[in-house]
Amino acid sequence: MQAFRGRTGSSPRTQSGPAPAPFSCHTDDHTKHVQPIRLPAMQQNLNYVYPQIFWVDGCTNLSTSGPSESSIAPFPPPVPDRKRKPRSNREGNSIGFLVVSLLILLSLTGVGLSMFQIFRLEKELTELRESASTEHIPPALEKLIGEKSESVKKEERKAAHLTGNPMQQDLPLEWEPISGHAFTAGIQYRNQGLVINETGLYFVYSNVLFRGSACSSQVLTHVVYKKNPASPGSQVLMEDKKINYCTNQKMWARKSYLGALFKLREMDSLHVNVSKIALVNFEESKTFFGLFKL
Repeated sequence: MQAFRGRTGSSPRTQSGPAPAPFSCHTDDHTKHVQPIRLPAMQQNLNYVYPQIFWVDGCTNLSTSGPSESSIAPFPPPVPDRKRKPRSNREGNSIGFLVVSLLILLSLTGVGLSMFQIFRLEKELTELRESASTEHIPPALEKLIGEKSESVKKEERKAAHLTGNPMQQDLPLEWEPISGHAFTAGIQYRNQGLVINETGLYFVYSNVLFRGSACSSQVLTHVVYKKNPASPGSQVLMEDKKINYCTNQKMWARKSYLGALFKLREMDSLHVNVSKIALVNFEESKTFFGLFKL
């Protein structure tokens, strides 16, 4: 930066001799000098071009002996702030509005899904009621019933069906547990009776066919009873008696059927007794005994 040179008149003067002294004014024998102001190195490195700035010592009469006020460059404008400007309030408001809109949209979506599920359940309930009134099972309920029946099939059903045994020796009646139509499932056949291994409700039935070649006055008796090791004696569950079962001397036949529902305990054993073994027809389709658990 170059220092400002003083003037002695309205036009500059060029001398061949030594350089003229700097501009000065004489007031009370004090010499005033015009000195350049050096900007800091940091500001000089900026791309902004600053005009030359001069600092002038005070003089009593600048209009006559020093440079005019118009010759002094004004103070430079402030350096623009190069920092990143903060986000405006409008941008913040836009982001907040977007977040609130998304939350409202999610809430409406959840409500819509809930209403759809409610409508679907109401529709299925209406179809179920209509099917119940018309005795028609809808496919969904039929599938559910099928799955339940399959699970029941997997669980062993407690039941037994015994058929007559012609090789009778003594009362109570002896039975065939495995041949022909006879079977046992979850029920044990032991000592001429069926043994219960689980307490519950059971339907018990027994059928005996009596036949003879001549009439007699003997009473035909058919009894189903139970025993338990924890209780002494026996208890009659069902009984049937027949009298006057024939009117002439010809052959005759009479059927006696017993069946009822009972609550049986574990270790109960059920047996069948008759008045006379010789009058019993032991064909498997005519004399049988069984039960099943509900």
